[in-house]
Amino acid sequence: MRYIWEVAHHELNVSATAQSLYTSQPGISKQIRLLEDELGVEIFSRSGKHLTRITPAGEAILRTAGEILRKVESIKQVAQEFSNERKGSLSIATTHTQARYALPKVISSFIDKYPEVALHMHQGTPMQISEMAADGSVDFAIATEALELFSDLIMLPCYRWNRCILVPRNHPLCQVSQLSLEDVAKHPIVTYVFGFTGRSKLDEAFMERGLAPKVVFTAADADVIKTYVRLGLGIGIVAKMAYDEDVDTDLVALDARHLFRSSTTKIGFRRGTFLRGFMYEFIEEFAPHLTKDLVTEAFNRHSKVELDELFKHIELPEY
Repeated sequence: MRYIWEVAHHELNVSATAQSLYTSQPGISKQIRLLEDELGVEIFSRSGKHLTRITPAGEAILRTAGEILRKVESIKQVAQEFSNERKGSLSIATTHTQARYALPKVISSFIDKYPEVALHMHQGTPMQISEMAADGSVDFAIATEALELFSDLIMLPCYRWNRCILVPRNHPLCQVSQLSLEDVAKHPIVTYVFGFTGRSKLDEAFMERGLAPKVVFTAADADVIKTYVRLGLGIGIVAKMAYDEDVDTDLVALDARHLFRSSTTKIGFRRGTFLRGFMYEFIEEFAPHLTKDLVTEAFNRHSKVELDELFKHIELPEY
């Protein structure tokens, strides 16, 4: 099962799979054939010696194999928790904005407290992040967009945040006492790629007012957006947390909370995951209202409606 799972996740490249598993290519090929013979179906289609695609039967088998392998990993996690509760690993998938601005203090504090826990961070698009959590590649996904698309993820709200308009000093918008969307739409805009960091809320706001903003450049990285604002390409719309008044002294951050609905960053993990003690602590360090008792209660809720009911009376902090 491990072999077929890894082959499927190495783009059907048996050689690369063998390297990642520190074993031989012929050994993997032989075990896959033995499994197919035992099951009486082909998991992979072939052209000569090369695997070309996953068969429909293989897709179904791989889904179940993934579930079994995750259960095996949970058993290991249980054993590690009882053998050494302060040693292990924690993998997180998140966006650039979270990794660069929201997580550094949390991770620094966590490493100080758990020096024997190996911490791994993966960056990607919200969709990639959600997929990594859904297939068990990482323990936690932290993002604003896309998590709700995966029904097997438990998503816990962490904090609310909003945007600011970044402009060079002496920009005409600095003279406007109360910014409107019409004011903003008059200028070329530099902002996030669609699907990143609450971009959907930005698009919704302009659409509701019947405005067609001129977005001239998009990026996934707030630091890249600031670079192009400095070059005069346009005004920037970024998460407020991405503006550092001590570093970005050449830019002015104009309040835009009244222009856009706030977004909520969530932490998601796969339903059925065994959370070790230090995992609960990481969650609470990142979002203090997410205590172990509350996270445990969230595990017992079976639908998004039930989860929303659990959190509807909790006032989320503003970042």
